[in-house]
Amino acid sequence: MLRKIEAKVLIVDDLPENLLALRSLIQSDDRTLFQASSADEALSLMLEHEFALAILDVKMPGMNGFELAELMRGTEKTRHIPIIFVSAVGRDMDYAFKGYESGAVDFLHKPLSPFEVRSKVSMFVELYRHRKALSQQLEVLEAARREQEALLTELRETQAELQKAVQMRDSFMSIASHELRTPLNGLILDVQLRKLRLEQGRTDAFTPDKLHEMIARDERQIRSLSRLIDDMLDVSRIRTGKLSVIPQPGDLGVLAGNVVEGLAAQFASQGNHIDLQVDGPAPVMMDEFRIEQVLANLLTNALRYGGGKPVLVRVSSEGETVRAEVRDQGMGISEADQRRVFEQFERVCDAGVAQGLGLGLFISEQIVQAHGGRIELSSRLGEGSCFSVLLPRRV
Repeated sequence: MLRKIEAKVLIVDDLPENLLALRSLIQSDDRTLFQASSADEALSLMLEHEFALAILDVKMPGMNGFELAELMRGTEKTRHIPIIFVSAVGRDMDYAFKGYESGAVDFLHKPLSPFEVRSKVSMFVELYRHRKALSQQLEVLEAARREQEALLTELRETQAELQKAVQMRDSFMSIASHELRTPLNGLILDVQLRKLRLEQGRTDAFTPDKLHEMIARDERQIRSLSRLIDDMLDVSRIRTGKLSVIPQPGDLGVLAGNVVEGLAAQFASQGNHIDLQVDGPAPVMMDEFRIEQVLANLLTNALRYGGGKPVLVRVSSEGETVRAEVRDQGMGISEADQRRVFEQFERVCDAGVAQGLGLGLFISEQIVQAHGGRIELSSRLGEGSCFSVLLPRRV
């Protein structure tokens, strides 16, 4: 593995014969040799290549070897290159100290000993290779550490999502059982009461007027159960990508009028009413059943949270968009809750008001998006809410 790491050695001397002599001594298949005849040429090469070792002649015209070494130590890219000086001066201690202060790691004295030259160069080349191998291993370990951290973060996020899913499931089961039980209990009590009266022979309890009242009450409870079941089925269809939307040419204003007419009695029974305003034709491509479902959900929410005050429905065209607004004058929704109410199983609870499975707005948004539109919400606490359904205008 170490042999595969390229090692470059730089020889610097102003005399060609010295360069040739050094080259012949240290030439080997396991290293690449570069040579320079001046300090400037050497610096240029060092800035371009990464060297395992630099062999510098001390005495050169212009910048000598010591000065070049000091310059190398002051430059980030070259400061870690080991330097061996080649000197014809004897083994004078002051001379050696000056060399080591300049950054030398060793000296070669002339006349050169071939064995000494080869052994020292080989040692520094091997040291370089070991350092590079260690550096590469550290890089691999660091990359593995980062990858492990990323995986750990992903696992934590997945765990948090799973915990949230479990909490949502538990919350849904609790809400669903309560919401389904409410109309079902009404039906059960009514059936038991009728059965008791029949057993008592009280046929006077089944006059035409009272029968009509019983049937109307049963229908309300059945519709409530049916709506809850439909919502759960729609969520399942959305998750599996099987929500059926079949757009046909239609007028959003006409559809809004039909929905308002169908809910008028329910509003009246609670002492409330709906104001409808349609500003001209509102042609769109829509699945009438699904958009009716959206408008009915928005109006039901307005009745539920509108504080008993009138609800306004307005349909208008704005350029390439048709808008249907449902505006109430109720408690409003805080800015923090305005995105949350479109999520599954989320309900705005205030002053004990919280009904349904928390699926209506989630389903409505998915239906409108399937039509290429969007739902917008504008609300302030204490000032009511305005939900707007925006669909592309049909040309």
